[in-house]
Amino acid sequence: MNKRVVVFGGGTGISFLLQGLKKFPTVITAIISVSDNGSSTGKLREEFFMPAMGDIRKVIVSLSDADDKIKELLQYRFDTYTDLDGHPVGNLIMVAMYNITGSLKESIKVMSDFLNVKHKILPLSEDYLTLMGETTDGDIISGEEKIGLEDRKFKKLFYDEEPHIDKEIIDEILSADLIILSIGSLYTSIIPHLLSSEIIKAIDESNAKILYTCNAVGQVHETYNYTVSDHVKIINHYLGKRKIDAVLAANSKLPREVLDNYISTENKKMVKVDKEKLKEIGCELIEEDILTVSNNYIRHDDLKLATCIFNYLMR
Repeated sequence: MNKRVVVFGGGTGISFLLQGLKKFPTVITAIISVSDNGSSTGKLREEFFMPAMGDIRKVIVSLSDADDKIKELLQYRFDTYTDLDGHPVGNLIMVAMYNITGSLKESIKVMSDFLNVKHKILPLSEDYLTLMGETTDGDIISGEEKIGLEDRKFKKLFYDEEPHIDKEIIDEILSADLIILSIGSLYTSIIPHLLSSEIIKAIDESNAKILYTCNAVGQVHETYNYTVSDHVKIINHYLGKRKIDAVLAANSKLPREVLDNYISTENKKMVKVDKEKLKEIGCELIEEDILTVSNNYIRHDDLKLATCIFNYLMR
């Protein structure tokens, strides 16, 4: 029987991870955050008063076995001077399906069947959630987009209301062999999943190991100068009794000119792997060559990343 894996995440990171993991004999449940209020997703979310669907669209495409041209169509983003500007075709289809079904979960199921997705995708909640953050100097920041651009550190993140969590999500966590906290934005893609008391309770009751796949490059606003152990400590703060069992980090040797370009043009640098600090907090470190360079951008190699995850799962 194939091992059951629950993956929490959002943004582009989880799509890379799932793109590789689906090639292995696993039963995947991807749980996607729904509080994004930026770009196309933010406009549609406000206009139709619905949970954010942009990250869900990306995950559906990454798990789909449909023809590449169909996947390219869903990702196509309009470039025009009309109200369609910036909207991907897939987002508009998701909104139409939501208006028909009245449920994001049901919309995902219809789209998954249509696009030949063999794994399960669940929204974190059907609620219209707003992510909130309290900075260390006491200010309250409202909205995922603003939080992602904030240079100050956060004392805590929370939602404007307690999210309602579908029982199916709880059941999937309780039956999982491995829980993965995906690569992606720490404060706006990972932690939003850990702000529900029901989810934390389910993780505490689960027998699954918890694996965190750490970002390779720091984010200018959210995690500038953060080390791997900084990421782990912050996530552990939001977890309950159970903490991260292992963290997967990259040790790839990259061209100097690529690294210099990241620093000079984007003010970004690699996340430092601080082995001793990880040892102190009792988190196993798995270091592997899992990065690649494409058009001068540093990316995770989806197959190498998935291979490392599968090897950990099969121990």
